[in-house]
Amino acid sequence: MILGEFIPILIQQFQLPETMSSTAVSPIPPSFIPKLALCRSSTDLKPVHAQFIKSGLIHDTLAAAELLKFICVSSRPDLKYANKLFEQLHEPNCFSWNTIIRAFAETRGGEDDDPLTAFLLFCQMCHDGSVAPNRFTFPSLLKACAKMGGIDEGKQVHGFVVKLGLNADEFVASSLVRMYVMCGVMEDARILFHKQVFELGDGSKSALDKRKQDGNVVLWNVMIDGYARLGELGVSRKLFGDMPHRSVVSWNVMISSYAQNGHFKEAIEMFREMQMGEICPNYVTLVSVLPAISQFGVLELGKWVHLYAERNEIVIDSVLGSALIDMYSKCGSIEKAVQVFERIIDKKNTVTWSALIGGLAMHGQAKDALDYFWRMQHAGVAPSDVVYIGLLNACSHAGLVEDGRLVFNHMVNVVGLEPRIEHYGCLVDLLGRAGLLEEAEQVILNMPIKPDDVIWKALLGACKMHGNLEMGERIAKILMALFPNDSGSYVALSNIFASRGNWEGVAEMRLKMKEMDIRKDPGCSWIELDGIIHEFLVEDDSNPRSKEVHLMLAEISYKLRNAGYRPNTTQVLLNMDEEDKESALQYHSEKIAVAFGLISTAPRTPLRVVKNLRICEDCHSSMKLISKLYNRKIIVRDRKRFHHFVNGSCSCKDYW
Repeated sequence: MILGEFIPILIQQFQLPETMSSTAVSPIPPSFIPKLALCRSSTDLKPVHAQFIKSGLIHDTLAAAELLKFICVSSRPDLKYANKLFEQLHEPNCFSWNTIIRAFAETRGGEDDDPLTAFLLFCQMCHDGSVAPNRFTFPSLLKACAKMGGIDEGKQVHGFVVKLGLNADEFVASSLVRMYVMCGVMEDARILFHKQVFELGDGSKSALDKRKQDGNVVLWNVMIDGYARLGELGVSRKLFGDMPHRSVVSWNVMISSYAQNGHFKEAIEMFREMQMGEICPNYVTLVSVLPAISQFGVLELGKWVHLYAERNEIVIDSVLGSALIDMYSKCGSIEKAVQVFERIIDKKNTVTWSALIGGLAMHGQAKDALDYFWRMQHAGVAPSDVVYIGLLNACSHAGLVEDGRLVFNHMVNVVGLEPRIEHYGCLVDLLGRAGLLEEAEQVILNMPIKPDDVIWKALLGACKMHGNLEMGERIAKILMALFPNDSGSYVALSNIFASRGNWEGVAEMRLKMKEMDIRKDPGCSWIELDGIIHEFLVEDDSNPRSKEVHLMLAEISYKLRNAGYRPNTTQVLLNMDEEDKESALQYHSEKIAVAFGLISTAPRTPLRVVKNLRICEDCHSSMKLISKLYNRKIIVRDRKRFHHFVNGSCSCKDYW
């Protein structure tokens, strides 16, 4: 008989035992507690267990229950050992049943992660009949349902809960809602949530208001998280706004949900709203918001988070430390990222090393990235495949072809890691940038993984960079056939036609994009000033200070021409005259962002700009001169890497 068929029979036949209360608790004899308190592992516990057996104390129900509890809730629970002990108990009490069920239901990962065993133990408990399940039994059982995705079993347990009259218990009710949420049955979760939180008394408005004010915060948090998991962030936000009381968990759920779903601006806004209230951020809050800060390059807010952690004695462990390293790296302050790394005491976590190596790669500091990799090896930390992605990117950005080949060989033949599509993509990018186009294409054709659009685009970009238009056209057509709704291949082929003066081909590509409703991603740049993120699109004049920005752009253009600069109009692949092409270049989004920064900050203040696309050659040349003419350090993070413009030169050494 399968489990789903057995549970309804248990529900129908189950009766509360007459001789024992389901919640009865007796005083615990203290004689064995000191011996247990000295144990630090199951190895330490076994001699104590032997003494229990020898002295007969193992037959004491409460003593045996405490022994079982120690095995199950230690930092490294030994569930096989716990199960053997449990099977030897003569008359396990409800506490022991709950302990062993909870252990199997809540263990995360490893061979002992077996929620089905929790169910079987529960069935055994009910079939035995000497002990009744209580309010502490069902939350663990429902968690097991959620982990298994067993909605049918969960509904049957729900019926059992109702039969025992425990459905009004907030602890059990929140577990029921969580089970439905984790199984993706949001309608049932909503009905149960509404009944638990809103339906009280005679349903009068005063009763509803009172219940809403005293609503279970845990239930609200579970529902908000459930809708967020399904991507229904609008529903989550509305529930959050309706909450009568919020805990730090409520804020964390919203911040992390926005960040994990790519709504980074909303995550930052939610964090700032939290700062204005009475609830203080905790460790989870900081870990949740840092990825959003990293994405937008909001350095000052990132610094505040770091300082807040230090002043409030929040431990900067490998997880929070890695998030801070990533934040400083992506916000353009690689020096601070290195400082955070060096201050982390426990550097055994490969994620921490990976964050730093990836950050150094992003800033073009390939030699430093390789040095830290060898330090990592010397420290005895096994590199992950992510570490090698960072190293290969570093070599690619610096043109270190031979070093990149050695890194790839080390990963495959020394460490024994199987390359992923990302590793092959980095290798193709490395070879393509160096002009080794045929070798890069052979890597794609011979790799054991089906190439994705990213890897073909890496080769296509290299073809454009080195002027191999024949191969570029062939690769673009491959991309169009494999990924017909991706704008990148159409734009690339259109650009190839334009570079040849084939305006009919350009018009044909644009018409095809229009017919298929394929739109090119517009260039967008943003800059943070005084904690506010200012976004600019190409030819954007929506900013309240747009007139001042346009005047500054005109001034910049005048100074650049006097310094000998001439616009690189080959970057404008449209059929228009030279004057219009020059005007189009002047209003690229990163130039608008820099102009806004110049009129909004004091002289010599560094400017940090983030762009969603790769910086073009004309903007790159312009930024070098602007940094010299205005005596400003300009840091631009494009889709690929960082460019630090100082006194007329760039950190990339014009290789990007």
